Amino acid sequence: MALLLEEIVKSVELWLKLIKKPDPFVDPNLDPVLLVPGVAGSILNAVNDDTGKEERVWVRIFGADSKLRTELWSFYDPTSGKSVCFDPKIKIRVPDERDGLYAIDTLDPDMIIGCDSIYYFHDMIVEMTKWGFQEGKTLFGFGYDFRQSNRLPETLDLLAAKLEAVYTASGGKKINVISHSMGGLLVKCFMGLRSKIFEKYVKNWIAIAAPFQGAPGYVTSTFVSGMSFVNGWRQNFFISKWSMHQLLIECPSLYELMGSPDFNWQHIPLLEVWREKHDKDGNSHNVLESYPLKESVEILTESLSTNKILHDGVDIPLPFNLDILKWANETREILKNAKLPPQVKFYNIYATGLETPHTVCYGDAENPVADLHKLRYTEPKYVYVDGDGTVPVESAMADGLDAVARVGVPGEHQRVLRDHRLFRSLKHWLKAGDPDPFYDPLNDYVILPTGFEIESHVEKGLEVAALKEEWEIISNDQNKPDELCNGKPMVSSITLSQIVGDCPSSRAEACATVVVHPQQDGKQHVELNALSVSVDA
Repeated sequence: MALLLEEIVKSVELWLKLIKKPDPFVDPNLDPVLLVPGVAGSILNAVNDDTGKEERVWVRIFGADSKLRTELWSFYDPTSGKSVCFDPKIKIRVPDERDGLYAIDTLDPDMIIGCDSIYYFHDMIVEMTKWGFQEGKTLFGFGYDFRQSNRLPETLDLLAAKLEAVYTASGGKKINVISHSMGGLLVKCFMGLRSKIFEKYVKNWIAIAAPFQGAPGYVTSTFVSGMSFVNGWRQNFFISKWSMHQLLIECPSLYELMGSPDFNWQHIPLLEVWREKHDKDGNSHNVLESYPLKESVEILTESLSTNKILHDGVDIPLPFNLDILKWANETREILKNAKLPPQVKFYNIYATGLETPHTVCYGDAENPVADLHKLRYTEPKYVYVDGDGTVPVESAMADGLDAVARVGVPGEHQRVLRDHRLFRSLKHWLKAGDPDPFYDPLNDYVILPTGFEIESHVEKGLEVAALKEEWEIISNDQNKPDELCNGKPMVSSITLSQIVGDCPSSRAEACATVVVHPQQDGKQHVELNALSVSVDA
């Protein structure tokens, strides 16, 4: 019997050796990478000061709503600019295991069956280890308390310490910072307020799906009625939309994601409300009231003026917080004035191709809103623009920095972090692995912006608009002959015509000309000139 057991043990040992995974490939020559997530993209643990007990409160699927209410609900302290938990015994800590990667990898490590909404940087971490990056040597993460302002000194101190630690751990190599979503605002605030530290440690910054000018439609509807991170039956096991609403009303980070009122929007985001009005004779009629970004604050303030929660037996008012709004407006000025150090290269990847809320409308012509206090119980309708479902392309592209490249990748706001086209661009910019012989910047949406102008005016009842945009396309092979242009500029044009309204004689016309210049020094210059003429409505 003992001999049989010995044979079994030997067989099992042999089997284990056969199935043992080979050691991962490690490239010691790579520059380090620091991954910075966006809102809701970090695991948060609640630590009880009395008992020392620590447990995960974000993200967790089971018991999530109860834990959020008791341990994560918070109020804003205007003296510090910080959101503080209602329970004074509770402190929020971001776990730092795996050199910060644990907190931003899979947000609920207890989930056996995968769920898209909890995978954050997981796929990117797996992909980058295939390229030769090594956790703790060349691959790191920075999780943070995403409730707080992107310029909170405490968070900036932690980021400064993380940059120094990464720099030291990698042997004094400068760092490639890769941010996603609101993480881009955090990095830009750090760049503006801690510029010398940023310049000392950072080599490249790659921002992915960053709401540089805000996410107006998404945030406006969140202020009014909250947000859900999961849909369908899974909402029964996760945080309710109402509970999330109460948390976010006191989060400075959400106010900093509001649409920028000073940005020159091509499509102005609005908050619209159908209201019932009465004339002097008492007759009622329904009208659509439209509020631009600054004016919409009045509606948000009135609609949330009676909002409150019951916490530990006490009613706590939670109106739209004008103190946080003031703080957020100051943050916006810091973001606007932040400058990129000359030796740091900046890359912008934005997601595109999805309907993205931009203007939010409550009520309709048949069912106007009678009471603004009940606005949060009304389902909104949206006017959409191009984007990733959360951030409009217009906002994500408007970084205000001298970008080496701005890349459009079709995809959704979070799932773009798992997109193969994004991976190919990252691998190329990080100089990881062998050069990809199939890398095609044009097909992978790599462009260099060089100019953009648009103007419009009304003349003799006609609205005339002119647009000029220029790009440079980088070729991977600078010595390849330019077969497309054959050494000469290639010119192409298109004309469109459309009937306006019901009148066949009323038309709108547009024409565009595209000029593709011959390739020089690995770059190809492309010009678009367009003109449209329509009857002024």
